[in-house]
Amino acid sequence: MKENKANIKKIGVFTSGGDSPGMNAAIRAIVRTSIYYGIDVIGIKHGYDGLIDGEFEFMGAKSVSNIIQRGGTILKTARSKRFITPEGMERAYKQLSAEGIDGLIAIGGNGTFKGADEFGTKYNVPIIGIAGTIDNDLFGTDDTLGYDTALNTVIDAVDKIRDTAESHDRLFIVEVMGRDAGLIALRSGIGAGAEAILIPETKTDLNHLIERLKKSRKGKSSKIIICAEGDEAGGAFKVGEAIKKEFDFDIRVTILGHIQRGGSPSCYDRVLASRLGFASVEALMGGERGQMVGIINKEIVLTPFSKAVKHIEGLNPNLLRMVEILSL
Repeated sequence: MKENKANIKKIGVFTSGGDSPGMNAAIRAIVRTSIYYGIDVIGIKHGYDGLIDGEFEFMGAKSVSNIIQRGGTILKTARSKRFITPEGMERAYKQLSAEGIDGLIAIGGNGTFKGADEFGTKYNVPIIGIAGTIDNDLFGTDDTLGYDTALNTVIDAVDKIRDTAESHDRLFIVEVMGRDAGLIALRSGIGAGAEAILIPETKTDLNHLIERLKKSRKGKSSKIIICAEGDEAGGAFKVGEAIKKEFDFDIRVTILGHIQRGGSPSCYDRVLASRLGFASVEALMGGERGQMVGIINKEIVLTPFSKAVKHIEGLNPNLLRMVEILSL
């Protein structure tokens, strides 16, 4: 049994920012691990807004029964404008102190961790973060909660779209989430056998794309282009308009939108969430603070909030080159 060096007696847990499949599995792991170590858990509703307003509820073992398979978050989530103000943070700290909460576990993404970093530093509150975002765009972990499930959702949708594309000899441009990062587009595009993948990290050469489509193998009954919403060309509809000007393709555009956030988490996301939830409690007990818990090369690692921010590194160019070759 791990020693409770920090003498943590009560943990607050909340979800913040966009929801992602696996958040409930992480909450379950946090609650049950805490119970095992004799630590009380307080669920905080609606993210940082709930912290400010004192939306607290005690969570026991039954509170997290039958939730590991559920998408979304039972604690609800929100993006708080009030929390970034000095007044909002001060009120949140007073609520925490009144409730007797010794440490926090924040499940969310980049914005969540920026707020946690500032709040924890200013008021000396121990906070551990769990990366919950379908974009997989945080430094300090190989995968974030919900990324694998989102990929499988996109793959399933594109497989269905290809059926109708083949039936009508159509070109489909499928827009997926990824305002700043193209990992969903890249991985799902490879898995779905897309003719082209357009992502924010690389310059989109529409002329090159059009030439590729013109020269592609004759008789192909369908063509699929995966486009991240943040692609510099302006999204799927603008890409479709540019292609239509050059030659007469029967073009359709599909925006997958928020279906990528929902649904039952995959087995991978459930296991990932369970490991991260378990590790986050033990990290607080060990005296860790101001860090995100993640998994790199299958091992638990801790990364300071200041470094666990959206990555801006270029994606592997060999993967994009491979897409061109495999789409012949």
